[in-house]
Amino acid sequence: MPVREELAALLRGTFAAKHVNAAVDHFQNAVDGYQKGEWETSIVKAGKFVEAALKALSDHVKQPASRGRGFKADPIFRALEQTPQGSYDDSIRLTIPRACRFAYDIASNRGGRHDPDEIDPNEMDATALVAACSGVLAEMLRYSQKGALGPDRVRELVAGLVARRYPIIENVEGRLYFHASKKSARDVALVGLWYAHPKRLTREEIIAAMMRHGFTKNNGHVALHRLRGWVDDDGKGNLRLLAPGLKEAEKLIAATG
Repeated sequence: MPVREELAALLRGTFAAKHVNAAVDHFQNAVDGYQKGEWETSIVKAGKFVEAALKALSDHVKQPASRGRGFKADPIFRALEQTPQGSYDDSIRLTIPRACRFAYDIASNRGGRHDPDEIDPNEMDATALVAACSGVLAEMLRYSQKGALGPDRVRELVAGLVARRYPIIENVEGRLYFHASKKSARDVALVGLWYAHPKRLTREEIIAAMMRHGFTKNNGHVALHRLRGWVDDDGKGNLRLLAPGLKEAEKLIAATG
């Protein structure tokens, strides 16, 4: 089972499914954006993750949050912290809400606290947010699975979750590298097209990427041939992934990460 689906299944036993599914999807999108260097996308998705996590906590303590435009984070933070001691675990009352407050403040004021002449505020904020959101999701997992899973499995899942902070895709001056221990020429092409999406890549650019990973030019041509049906060719040799290709690339990246 893919990591995303496994995490959602484990959390749904304690928290409302609709909020769990949204939280896990937003988290995955935040990580994907971070891996691709799309800092603002990562920040926005992290903010949505926090909102979904807060709604899950609110429903869990039987104080449902307002929906739609009526959603406000501050009343939820106060309500959770004021939940009578002993009625719920401190993770629900204090630990997770405080981490969410930290993350929500960054997501709501992205780039606003930094001098843009000195640092890239969005990259710094995205890095902090993905780390904070990893911690929130890990703590929700620990709480929901207390006693149900062996400690080794919980540690393994949490370690894998935290490891997702570190990119398995690296862009060096426009040259893409896919850091997977086992990969085919097709995998490299698929990930390269996913990374570039929605922009197109030329056949030559994709073959060059495969050759950087140790494959031959002939390997590259064969791999591109095997991607037929997953790419759109504009008639000039410029390729873009179609929806099935995007889905396959995301499965590959999730399995690798």
